[in-house]
Amino acid sequence: MEEKFNVAPLSGGYMLTSIVGFLISAFYVYEKSARWGFTLVLFFTLMFIAALISMTYAPTDWQLKFK
Repeated sequence: MEEKFNVAPLSGGYMLTSIVGFLISAFYVYEKSARWGFTLVLFFTLMFIAALISMTYAPTDWQLKFK
């Protein structure tokens, strides 16, 4: 049985949040606490990768299904 690769479409705000969060974590939080800085940088990097995957593989007609 063939399984379809299902990717949720994420908004542009999700990607913007990951970029801003990464920059704040890398330049401000990391100076205060290296552990929290590294953890948040890793978290926001994973968010950014998820947004890129969503942009690449998400279906293009998902909005038409709700109308």
